[in-house]
Amino acid sequence: MSKVRPISGFPEWLPGERIVEQHFLDVIRETFELHGFASIQTRAVEPVERLSSQGEDTDKEIYAISRLSAPAGELSRESRLGLHFDLTVPFARYVLENAGKLTFPFRRYQIQPVWRGERPQEGRFREFTQCDIDIVDVGELAPHYEAELPLVVADAFSKLPIGPFRIQVNNRKIPEGFYLGIGLTDVQTMLRIVDKLDKVGPDPVCDLMVAAGATVVQAKACLALAQINTPDESFVERVQALGVEHETLTQGLAELAAVIRVGAQQAPDLMVADLKVARGLDYYTGTVYETQLIGLESYGSICSGGRYDALASDGRTTYPGVGISIGLSRLLAKIMPTLSASRSTPSCVLVALADETDRAQGMGVAAALRQRGIPCEVAPQAAKFGKQIKFADRRGIPFVWFPASGDQRSDSVKDIRSGAQAVADPSSWAPPADDLRPRVMAWPSGV
Repeated sequence: MSKVRPISGFPEWLPGERIVEQHFLDVIRETFELHGFASIQTRAVEPVERLSSQGEDTDKEIYAISRLSAPAGELSRESRLGLHFDLTVPFARYVLENAGKLTFPFRRYQIQPVWRGERPQEGRFREFTQCDIDIVDVGELAPHYEAELPLVVADAFSKLPIGPFRIQVNNRKIPEGFYLGIGLTDVQTMLRIVDKLDKVGPDPVCDLMVAAGATVVQAKACLALAQINTPDESFVERVQALGVEHETLTQGLAELAAVIRVGAQQAPDLMVADLKVARGLDYYTGTVYETQLIGLESYGSICSGGRYDALASDGRTTYPGVGISIGLSRLLAKIMPTLSASRSTPSCVLVALADETDRAQGMGVAAALRQRGIPCEVAPQAAKFGKQIKFADRRGIPFVWFPASGDQRSDSVKDIRSGAQAVADPSSWAPPADDLRPRVMAWPSGV
């Protein structure tokens, strides 16, 4: 038998870790729904030509799919399908296909795995879960939605044990207008280079810009723009002080100021204007977002997105949108060591068995508890009660139920942590609220 070997880039969680992940999923889903977003799910594959048109590096990241046993002709056709690398591109296609059945502006959330064929490293996987929200409309999208989406994320994160965070906001029109204003016309290439600033630093970015056609003076001007970071609208004056004028730049400054203004009113100290945020995908056209954990800035963004005006278009009608995505797998990969679940099983109660002939009775008790929403399980086998209590303790199950038998005329339940035991009826007994479901806890600082 061959040895089982792990495959890098495809994370798997142990039961306790999966409870943590599910808690995050539940909180995020509930928050999205509180803000009026409807759930959808899209297929895992899209035509490769649609996926590969979204940026310079996407061809390298797409997993093409085909049947191993397909005939040569069929293999050629199927090889044009690829696994989606994000949820925005398939969502845009979904809007086009279902526009006649949707009510606009359409608010959607989507929580699904995505796949990217990149080199696995800390926080970067080949398969990972994203949690997206988007708002799309027909023809035009009101700009106030661009300020709304980061507030939804802030609401979700405030309910989760992730520590302090900061949402960085920019507008693609600012660097675009600035580049055009200083004579750089290959805007997309320059945006992709500036997007590497946090990864490689200013000097390599300057060299890359020069290699791509910028002069040293132009490259340094772009770096001066990228270094502007303010918690308020003062970024406008700092950009204007650089002495560059362009209509697109003026428009971008006004749009970003409006977003920062709302953020300061609704979520003080959480949103900053950071003019180095560019986002590498070509479909972004306006506001763009990245989110960092304070104190862990070198880890990069754990939540990002932006506005796209032309991604969903059938040639006659355009459906502009704005979206933001929580990289859940990336977030958990960093903070999972600081979190724990109160137990590794949903079970709150273990129903003990004095003898195997009591299994039917034990199953009846378990059914009565489950009917009232209390997670439980029946002991895997009859054994001495001390052994069954140890089994419950190993799994973190807080209560052991002893059905009536022999001299014991009434059922009883034991809290194995305190040792307290009392008569109980499965039709009325309930555990303390904190014990009903596993709880997610952060380890104390310094532990």
